[in-house]
Amino acid sequence: MTTIAPQRVVRLHYVLKNSRGEVLDDSRARGAPLEYLHGHDNIVAGLERALDGQAVDAELSVTLMPAEAYGVRRDDLIQEVARGAFPVDDLAPGMRFQTQGDAGPQVVTVVEVGETRVTIDTNHPLAGERLSYGLEVLSVRDATRAELAKGHPLDEDIDHTQVEDRKQP
Repeated sequence: MTTIAPQRVVRLHYVLKNSRGEVLDDSRARGAPLEYLHGHDNIVAGLERALDGQAVDAELSVTLMPAEAYGVRRDDLIQEVARGAFPVDDLAPGMRFQTQGDAGPQVVTVVEVGETRVTIDTNHPLAGERLSYGLEVLSVRDATRAELAKGHPLDEDIDHTQVEDRKQP
């Protein structure tokens, strides 16, 4: 029996809830199971640890504290920027934008809008949240060489021989 381990592609359904029990995401309701490459930081660390060693058809509930999920909220990640930094004129608190941060793409949330300055929060939207997952493992398979090179699963219709292979000898 194949179990979840590094270098394997996992397909699963999940329901994600916050500490108030509100459903934040439900892959079954969307008809789109999550597929990820285990051991390559494709999902939050606490969830990956909980799934390690699980087999197909496993069903489990996992609750993660903020440090195991999207981190604790940090006040130093709230900052002011020029209003002109945004691609729209009608800015309002709660709006989210994807920007390029030091560590790659990040989501920023508008907190306050002034005449010339905008206060933004660059914490992950789920930072500081205790999260609960209901999980069902659908399949586990060895990753292809191309998937290992890319660090994530590839769509079935991709010709793996056409993928540039930088990580593997």
